[in-house]
Amino acid sequence: MNGPHIDQSPNCTVSNSSVLQQQHNISLSISCKAVEFLKGPLVTRFMPSFYIIIILISLPLNTLALVTFTCRIREKKPAVIYMSHLACVDLLFALLLPLKIHYQLNASDWLFGEAACRVLTAAYYCYMYCSILLMMCMSVDRLLGVALPVASLTWRSTRKASCVCVLVWLLALAGTVPLLSMRQTFPVKNVGMTCHDALQQGSTEHFYLYLFFILSCLYFFVPLVITLVSYSTIIYVLSVKSDRISSSSSNRNKAVIMTVSVLIEFLVCFGPTNGILLYHCIRLATGKDSEGDSSYASYMLAVCLGSASVFLDPLLYYYGSSHYRQIIKSVLRKAKEKTPPCNTPDTKARSAVKCEV
Repeated sequence: MNGPHIDQSPNCTVSNSSVLQQQHNISLSISCKAVEFLKGPLVTRFMPSFYIIIILISLPLNTLALVTFTCRIREKKPAVIYMSHLACVDLLFALLLPLKIHYQLNASDWLFGEAACRVLTAAYYCYMYCSILLMMCMSVDRLLGVALPVASLTWRSTRKASCVCVLVWLLALAGTVPLLSMRQTFPVKNVGMTCHDALQQGSTEHFYLYLFFILSCLYFFVPLVITLVSYSTIIYVLSVKSDRISSSSSNRNKAVIMTVSVLIEFLVCFGPTNGILLYHCIRLATGKDSEGDSSYASYMLAVCLGSASVFLDPLLYYYGSSHYRQIIKSVLRKAKEKTPPCNTPDTKARSAVKCEV
């Protein structure tokens, strides 16, 4: 990587010598360090393994959550509507991860065509922005339910929550439309056909600069502030109530757990990706050189880490819905009751006669 010219994100940039090579049939040139990173064990072994773990854990958990919210819970409160859409987002993203896994196991050589690459690229950002906006909506809904339990009844209806979810999907899709309209695959020397990893320098650089600056601010930092204010207010209101009503202390503890889990998901999963994007945009706007390869490696790890929110979403479901907690406890209780009493050696010794019968 030679110079600060990173177009869409902190990706591998075209070296100065390759600026003259603009034809589609000519491979682009990137630094040897970038090539080693794309074909190295971190990208070709660690990241695919991490994505495989995500699929194995997220698919059953989020499928259980989606079935529970849509089929088992009859009273569709706004929180249930938001969480069902969040589970749907996680499932759709997990179903597309095999494409990413194959790409990285294949040493960053994309085999599925331009259209599939655009869909996969846009899907990650759509998943991230949908998750962030839905968690923000959940925080505002909980704030209204705690601070204004009576006055907010007309606002917190199932129909309005469904309309809000439709708006969230439209906003997330609108933010990713430019990614669907721009070319994402480029042939790179010594690598192959890359997908969202190498972009040509040119007129699109400033377009992506403004795009990701706006997306990072509107789709991450603004929702983060709203969520922080909402949960801080919830904890304060419950703290005041707990001084007068002893039963409110448990609600406050649940609110604290919910706040911590949401903040962890915001800051750990989505913070690095949006922080790197915003930092990169500011450096380009001020005319400063970017860190090139190191910035790209950090961004790739941030994208991988951002996918881990599917581990934390089931925690949000558990503490965000009392019906969901009851159903999960009921499933665990039934599973425990079905466990045969003669599994362990101690149990066999104590109940040998019963087992023989």
